[in-house]
Amino acid sequence: MRLSIPIPTIPLRLPPRYTVLAWFTLTHDKRRLLTALGGVAFAVLLMLIFLGFKNALYDSQIQMLQLLNGDIMIVNTIKYNMFVPEQFARRRLYQAQAFEGVEDAYSMYIATGNWKNPNTKQVVPLRVVAFNPDEPVLPLPGIVDRSDALKLPWTAVVDEKSQAKVGPRESGVITELMEQRVKVLGSFSMGTDFASNNGNVIMSDQNFLRYFARLGPEKDSRTLGTVDIGLLTLTPGTNIEELVKVLRDRLPKDVSVYSKDEFALRERKYWEENTNIGFVFSLLTGMSFVVGIILVYQILYTDVADHWAEYATLKAIGYPNSHLLVIVIQEAILLALTGFIPGVIVSIFLYDLVADVTGLLMQMTTERVINMFVMTLVMCLVSGMIAVRKVLTADPADVFG
Repeated sequence: MRLSIPIPTIPLRLPPRYTVLAWFTLTHDKRRLLTALGGVAFAVLLMLIFLGFKNALYDSQIQMLQLLNGDIMIVNTIKYNMFVPEQFARRRLYQAQAFEGVEDAYSMYIATGNWKNPNTKQVVPLRVVAFNPDEPVLPLPGIVDRSDALKLPWTAVVDEKSQAKVGPRESGVITELMEQRVKVLGSFSMGTDFASNNGNVIMSDQNFLRYFARLGPEKDSRTLGTVDIGLLTLTPGTNIEELVKVLRDRLPKDVSVYSKDEFALRERKYWEENTNIGFVFSLLTGMSFVVGIILVYQILYTDVADHWAEYATLKAIGYPNSHLLVIVIQEAILLALTGFIPGVIVSIFLYDLVADVTGLLMQMTTERVINMFVMTLVMCLVSGMIAVRKVLTADPADVFG
């Protein structure tokens, strides 16, 4: 008589500390760990730098617009971006100011003027922005507190983020603008962009006439009767979108009317669609992503190869492929977490350095950091999925045979 003794089946479960196993597997070789962290951090650094330059192209182009004190913008209909030298009749602002809900209307004038460095005598083009100093068109420190001084003839303030070749911008400096004397009253902080790479000068509308009203027969002289950008501020509670629609219907068709956010979106879209720089930096970011995948794959593949006997042992005693996959994937996630932080820290330092040197608006926003972390996580997960294939397809008998 044969006795049949039932053998209980014990389900194999993933060890509760398999995350610790992944960590110890990753960190047992300190030199390799440092190499792995350096590789991930380098890939993160490259992607953040390239994306930083791409975003700086767009952010810098609209930074002055976002600083302007206006809820609604009015421009010439054929002004396809903010810096195209096309004006409209100032009387359109007076017409717009008569509509219910409009509190104030401000005129802004923009031109390019030749500025002489008083030290080197080098002449560089600067963007000149002018308005009535009594009107809060650009309410920035260095401008608002010098509103009375800006009414004096032949005076201006200079953007402190202008290029070094502009020269000194301290109060009292005497130099030339458009081959005429100008006295610097001090500086303000705004930043450059790709349309005015060298820098910015702010002056009163009356001084604007002194420099640009009589330019000679080969250039278009300016008057205060034509405006580059018109700004409307609204009374509290006014619906901006509704008023924009009314103004578009009622004002003559030689002007275009936008809300401030709409105008900023239009400006950004123009630079995105009409310049190749954004595409170039997007391509470089993609290449950095691929480089990161290759680096992390090499690191994880080497780690899997070195621990192949251990992985084969786990398979031999019954652990399914899914458990082994989780271990390697967790190594990839740990690499993403630990390598991302130093990459971001170094990038922040480089962002500040580039902003100081170039005057561009290099912003490390929370949204961009989160997006970059997701990219880093995907990069490491893809590498882990590729590296673990050897474990999933191999037969333990090949190791112990």
